[in-house]
Amino acid sequence: MAIIDVRSELAGSVWKVEAVPGTNLEEDDTIVILESMKMEIPVAAPKAGKLIEVLVKEGDTVSDEQVIARIEA
Repeated sequence: MAIIDVRSELAGSVWKVEAVPGTNLEEDDTIVILESMKMEIPVAAPKAGKLIEVLVKEGDTVSDEQVIARIEA
């Protein structure tokens, strides 16, 4: 099984964590919702797999391309 890093596409703050470790995700399922420039931007699973780690919590600030979660695919 491969471990896939899920990265934020832009800088912002974590508005909501939608999935918890252990969740089986389909491709494009939302893991985290970021807020940037008063817009809500979902960060989705790039592939189907099991969410093994969420590296951020609600209220955290993230930078562009920061790893925010890991999936085992």
